[in-house]
Amino acid sequence: MLKKILIKEVYLPIIYIIISFIIYAILCKIVDKVLVINKKDKIKKEVQKKREQTIINLFKSIIKYIIAIFCLLAILNVYGVKTTSIIASLGVAGAIIGLAFQDTIKNLLASIVIIFDNHYMQGDIVTINGFRGEVIELGLQTTKIRTYTGEVLIINNSMITSVINHSMFDTVLYIDFPVSKDVSLKTLEKIINNINKKMITSKDVTDDIKMLGIEKLNANNYIFKIEIDCKPDSHFQVNRDFFGYLKEEYDKNKITVPGEYFEISNNK
Repeated sequence: MLKKILIKEVYLPIIYIIISFIIYAILCKIVDKVLVINKKDKIKKEVQKKREQTIINLFKSIIKYIIAIFCLLAILNVYGVKTTSIIASLGVAGAIIGLAFQDTIKNLLASIVIIFDNHYMQGDIVTINGFRGEVIELGLQTTKIRTYTGEVLIINNSMITSVINHSMFDTVLYIDFPVSKDVSLKTLEKIINNINKKMITSKDVTDDIKMLGIEKLNANNYIFKIEIDCKPDSHFQVNRDFFGYLKEEYDKNKITVPGEYFEISNNK
């Protein structure tokens, strides 16, 4: 008899854990089906896709915690703990639990506010409390941010006091570059149009290059300003692409590059 009880106390918890994993996997698939994300849908904005993915991850986290609680109660019941009395006393102990887990509750509420107020989402480039990087995980308790060099910041959601989202809107990139005084505006316009044909095919560029005109006149050259609309946080790469194509056009047309520096600025 004792042997049977011991066996029961060994295999039942294992079965409950296995069943919990199976239920979790099934429910996650259901969530993926109900809140389906069509990544090939070109009409749907990338921002909307990321928001959907963040919400799906939130639902999966909630499901995981609920299943874990029920699994724990079932295992306690196997060992003779009266779980019904535990559940019944939860109302009385609610205030005590609330005090004991107030930080957890704060993090949970903060995560809900972050997601539904659209502060940031998984995949966004953000600066949180002075730390800049990509949001690699937004959970019920913490947010994980990874810099381009690999460092990861793990911060409690309730501890987040300031957020700069670099991925919320497209970037407007302004580039000033010197042009030799021997180059006519008509020739320069042709060069910019040639560059535009190459750059508009880039996934980072969202509109045609806008020629804003001469910004400054110098003795041996003039400074010309252009505007390029590009996707969030892509302005450095777009800037490099532009000057690469500009050099190709200068070489093709045998134009000497003036000695002055190039200047880049952006506005979001």
